[in-house]
Amino acid sequence: MDWKIIEKFTTQFIKNYVHQSGFENVVIGVSGGLDSAVVATLCVKALGAEHVHGLLLPFRTSSPESMEHGRLVCESLKISYDVIDISPMVYNYFTRVPALPDKPLQIPNKCARERMSVLYDFSVRKNALVAGTSNKSEYLIGYCTQYGDGAAAFEPIADLYKTQVFDFARYLGVPEIIINKKPSADLWEGQTDEGEIGVTYKEMDEILNLWFGHGYSLNEVVEKGHARETVNKIINRFNASKFKREMPPIAMMPSMDNWA
Repeated sequence: MDWKIIEKFTTQFIKNYVHQSGFENVVIGVSGGLDSAVVATLCVKALGAEHVHGLLLPFRTSSPESMEHGRLVCESLKISYDVIDISPMVYNYFTRVPALPDKPLQIPNKCARERMSVLYDFSVRKNALVAGTSNKSEYLIGYCTQYGDGAAAFEPIADLYKTQVFDFARYLGVPEIIINKKPSADLWEGQTDEGEIGVTYKEMDEILNLWFGHGYSLNEVVEKGHARETVNKIINRFNASKFKREMPPIAMMPSMDNWA
């Protein structure tokens, strides 16, 4: 891909959308990971550092490395930022309503929604829009929390597969320490995205690009050298997460003229 063109396109998209929406500023959750580093960089290029505010939102189990890398991104881009520990908010809730023992993602999902709640509060404080950090790979398989990290005013990189985001990050000059570490949602100690999903981003992106991007059938994707079980897993995740990619359906009432 021609990353110079992609950079120009995405920064213009950000600038146009923010300004046409009547805003000058954005807020962004800076996790210390790749995607938020790329989006923060693009927002600074599009709007200027003075119009970008970062939020570091650790939970008590968050890796210290995530905080370190989040600060590195903010300080290298010269953007203002706040650090807000979401642990008290999350634990106050689960003290009153205990988490279910057979639902391991209940607390991580609550954390994701708590972070988005803080981001939207700061969008008011900063008169800003919330910049999303989803990539295409995770968006297509639903690897996000609905109304958590899946919520935002706009998504600058949601049409780039994760493997493409790695290349884009190198072009943009994102710190190598962030590019080289294993992607992790930091849900628990030692958690990695690829370990939880059960397939590497490289293979997942190849499968998604063939099946979703080019319309290959399941059998055709298998013939390209991918295990049927893996292809089925990715397609099943896509189908099961459809509700995350759509606005809530509205029950359209029949015409009042037909009512008795």
